[in-house]
Amino acid sequence: MTNLFSSFDPSTSFYFPLNWTSVLLCFIFIPLSFWLIPNRLSSLWKKILISLHLEFKTLIGPLSSGSTFIFVSLFSLILYNNFLGLFPYIFTGTSHLVMTLTLALPLWVSFMIFGWINNTIHMLAHLVPQGTPPVLMPFMVCIETISNIIRPGTLAVRLAANMIAGHLLLTLLGNTGPLIPKSILIILLITQILLLVLESAVAIIQSYVFAVLSTLYSSEVT
Repeated sequence: MTNLFSSFDPSTSFYFPLNWTSVLLCFIFIPLSFWLIPNRLSSLWKKILISLHLEFKTLIGPLSSGSTFIFVSLFSLILYNNFLGLFPYIFTGTSHLVMTLTLALPLWVSFMIFGWINNTIHMLAHLVPQGTPPVLMPFMVCIETISNIIRPGTLAVRLAANMIAGHLLLTLLGNTGPLIPKSILIILLITQILLLVLESAVAIIQSYVFAVLSTLYSSEVT
């Protein structure tokens, strides 16, 4: 590595960065699971998806009409890429704003277009929280408008920053391995294993948070 951030550099070739092909691996592996005999792993994954569908349906409300499957698929895509980045020499696509903004921005724009066209009064009412004094109403409209505009940015930055932070910490500790005495090396290995377990938890939590927040944003426009 030339510097600390070399592992996040997608440019492996001039025309098409081969690192981004790791994001497309899900389209190779996932369809094969439909031809396998049902086993415990597939049954567990099916139960997870059903529970996510029921939870997202509760968050959106009675007008969900199948839109929960969009967020379940979004959760699966982000979770797959987060876990894939934990393997050595595999590029982490979700650590880049190019991918996270590609997921967050079209969702937010579609929610806004749908809300302002179909529920204009409802969207205007969201700009002023209930019980706001008349003097503070202009300020609350500005604050709510800004907080609404930065939503896709916060979704994208939260996911990318959490992925980068854990990988950088693992890289920093791993680079100190050749420089420390052998007596402390076992402590470093235990720390790395614990950090890897923590990163696995972060991969699940961040994909869940991204999907749940997208669901909550969609429930506000219906």
